[in-house]
Amino acid sequence: MPSVLFVCLGNICRSPTAEAVFRARAGDSGIIIDSAGTGAWHAGDGPDPRSRAEGERRGYSFAGQAARKVRVQDFHDFDFILAMDASNLSDLKAIRPENATANLSLFLPDGSDVPDPYYGGPDGFSQVVDLIESASDFWLAQIKASLTHGAPKSAVDSPSTKA
Repeated sequence: MPSVLFVCLGNICRSPTAEAVFRARAGDSGIIIDSAGTGAWHAGDGPDPRSRAEGERRGYSFAGQAARKVRVQDFHDFDFILAMDASNLSDLKAIRPENATANLSLFLPDGSDVPDPYYGGPDGFSQVVDLIESASDFWLAQIKASLTHGAPKSAVDSPSTKA
């Protein structure tokens, strides 16, 4: 089964929201879905209450989520590792082992960043969910296509994702 890991800085705002949205949209597809952070400051904590509130307002469940830091083994355990911004993508590149099997890419299809809403107001969390919903539909289509036509190439070295 295909597997996806969503990555942001602390794993309490953007990546757990992406995990919740993607899990709901993937339904019973069998796709393995998880999230992590490049930092460990919030390890063991649940998602930020503001992220949860906006996601739950739209019907997404954050049940069972707890922040964790990305592990080197993730580059072998997941087919896709999707970074929320260029800074996290750069951090992932720095720890990516040479023999990694995961496709590494920015999450937004246009190569832009999902803005970090942590220090902003409630509108930032709403905008993040909007972006994640749209990008989740894109990635679900990509993953479903890869099941038929082979895995898409990593976007890590494309011009829009070079750090």
